[in-house]
Amino acid sequence: MTAPQATSIPEKPKKRPLLPPQFVRAMLAGHSALGIAFAALIYIVCLTGTLAVFLHELHRWEQPDAPVVNSPLSSEAVSALVRAGYEKALAAGAAHDLFVMGPGPVQSRVLVNFHDDATGTEGNWIGDAAGNLAVAHHAPWSEFVGALHIHLHLPRTWGLFLVGLTGVTLLSSLISGLLSHPRLFKDAFALRWGGSRRLEQADLHNRLGVWGLPFHVVVSTTGALLGLSTLIVGVLALAAYDGDTEKAFATILGPRATENETAAPVPDVAAMMRHVQAGQPDAMFVSVNMQHIAKAGQVVHLGMRTPGHLAMANSYYFDGTGKPLGDGGLETGTVGQQILGALQPLHFGWFGGLVVKIAYGLLGFALTVVTHSGIAIWLARRREQGRPLPLWEKIWSAVTWGQPLAIAAAALTIFVIGEAYAVPIYAAVTALAISSAPLAPDAVRLTHLLRVLAGLTILAAVGLHALTWYGRATDPVHYWVSAALAIAGLCVLASAVRRSAPHLSRA
Repeated sequence: MTAPQATSIPEKPKKRPLLPPQFVRAMLAGHSALGIAFAALIYIVCLTGTLAVFLHELHRWEQPDAPVVNSPLSSEAVSALVRAGYEKALAAGAAHDLFVMGPGPVQSRVLVNFHDDATGTEGNWIGDAAGNLAVAHHAPWSEFVGALHIHLHLPRTWGLFLVGLTGVTLLSSLISGLLSHPRLFKDAFALRWGGSRRLEQADLHNRLGVWGLPFHVVVSTTGALLGLSTLIVGVLALAAYDGDTEKAFATILGPRATENETAAPVPDVAAMMRHVQAGQPDAMFVSVNMQHIAKAGQVVHLGMRTPGHLAMANSYYFDGTGKPLGDGGLETGTVGQQILGALQPLHFGWFGGLVVKIAYGLLGFALTVVTHSGIAIWLARRREQGRPLPLWEKIWSAVTWGQPLAIAAAALTIFVIGEAYAVPIYAAVTALAISSAPLAPDAVRLTHLLRVLAGLTILAAVGLHALTWYGRATDPVHYWVSAALAIAGLCVLASAVRRSAPHLSRA
């Protein structure tokens, strides 16, 4: 009797991976290279961008005795502000360009600015709802933070280009990061706590990258477009206008004033507002920019906002006599025009009130953590492989924790000495943290020291500001921002108090 033969079960063919392993390895290598090459710039831009979301609140915190205006300005109030601003500009010898910004969803202040590019003279004032200039505008630390994010305190054209390039690099890193982790979405909620510290950080890095991916893509894309706008216009001029950059700028940004300096009356902005509201009854005043005011070649850009649009305002163009010259189409124009109008609100979160700003702040902080942890993971992996880079471990710690210290030191310097020293102190603290890093015993102890210094400096700046304005602050935002900054300082200090093993991933 023959034994029954076993029935063979055909093996299931192995499931082919979504992406070839060679491609994944190439993407991972590219992702690491991009991150390493631009890590410090990306980190600085992300950290300052998180603060810049709340730039208007920081302005109010820094000068909490100025009027707060929450309702749209009337045409009479706008005309009064234009007249008052023009008189101040004449007195200062800077009656060239005048800008008025009213309250809106983004901010609750009335700002008046005049400047003369030829002499460099300018003035900044805060007005009230009736059209009076109440107090000179002075918020140097907020402006320091905004300039650091936008152009890194470099010459503006070069700084914008570098920040725009950083946005391109960040977007490229996001794409290469996705392609180098095929299981990224499948493991979106996988967190390996309690094991290897490097694996914990790797999971946190990947999860924050996935959960905030739409935000990360939006801010990196809009940041790249905003930063590279001058280059884009230059290319447009070559391609479509035979190199005429003036015509290209006029197409995108509207007509510009001519050089006819013959005296002329100050334009009637109230009549221009009524003209816009005749076709758009629910349009509200946002801003007015008057180029070469009271000169025959003057041009007026009137910003009016209608509900239901993402753009902060649509621009309506007039000559000095009040003749309409068209509009920017930022609300109802072509797709390209509407995208142009949406760039700034989408980048800073200035389109949905405080709730959207808080969401942008949290997501911006998450992107900052992703940037920091990406380099920390790469350095930790090299240490585990027996190829440590102790010098770069210390330098990265100096970059990571030297920035909060340097930014807080700039604030403290402004409050104690004056704004003229803010940029030099920021640069000096940054340079000192990085140059002294090689002298530290290891990255962990350097991180501990910088965290302590950063936390104490933040608390000192907040405390000094509170003492300066004690009994004089009338804006309630002052107390909320002070509390938020104090909590941030305490959190940084508390993170330094926690004892940790001497391992890079804790740096």
